[in-house]
Amino acid sequence: MTHPDRYGTWRTLLPPIHPDGWPFIAVAVIVTIVLFIASQPLGWLALFATLWVAAFFRDPWRVSPQSSGLALAPADGEIVTVDRVAPPPELEIGSQPMLRIEIFLSLIDVHINRAPLAGRVIRIAYRKGAFRDARETAAGSENERNAIALDTAEGAVGLVQIAGRVARRIRCDLVEGQQVIAGQRCGLIRFGSRAALYLPEPFVPLVHEGQRAIAGETALAALPGTAVALRESFITQ
Repeated sequence: MTHPDRYGTWRTLLPPIHPDGWPFIAVAVIVTIVLFIASQPLGWLALFATLWVAAFFRDPWRVSPQSSGLALAPADGEIVTVDRVAPPPELEIGSQPMLRIEIFLSLIDVHINRAPLAGRVIRIAYRKGAFRDARETAAGSENERNAIALDTAEGAVGLVQIAGRVARRIRCDLVEGQQVIAGQRCGLIRFGSRAALYLPEPFVPLVHEGQRAIAGETALAALPGTAVALRESFITQ
């Protein structure tokens, strides 16, 4: 008898729901039932909205490579920025330019955030701000955000969760002093948002603007030696 989870079929089709989503789903189900009683067309619209809410809070399984010198995507979505700038001052990891990679999370992307590298959380700083469209460049510096600094074997790394025009709540599940592994769940932003990753000077980007990333699986950047090894492994496959 074949185990139902052998090929992960049901895990792919029906990923678990993040705990934050159940209150929203419950309200949506109640509204859907009421609207079906009042008007079937409205009920069907509410049903589709309920399915979207459930999909928004999906928390799919991810397989994260545990390789030193490799920085993983902290969020699902479109890579909108790859440049070098000084990190936000609230991270307190210096003022020298760092490699910055920003990801825009649309309303249909998975919104679970994940740790980009293994390390220790040395600072968490929440800052109130505006709620500009997360696609705008200014959103990264002006919007409400939560900054997480990690002390890793590769140096100090920053991850910033950024709210958007629709997103009004940033959840961070980490605490200062906590040890994390690469790909570990670390928070959630709802609904529609942006995530920025700041990496020290030796890191080189492996991605470009316009590319899509998968949290905990897509390698965004690597140390030079790691990048060469990755390229050679792809060539020999």
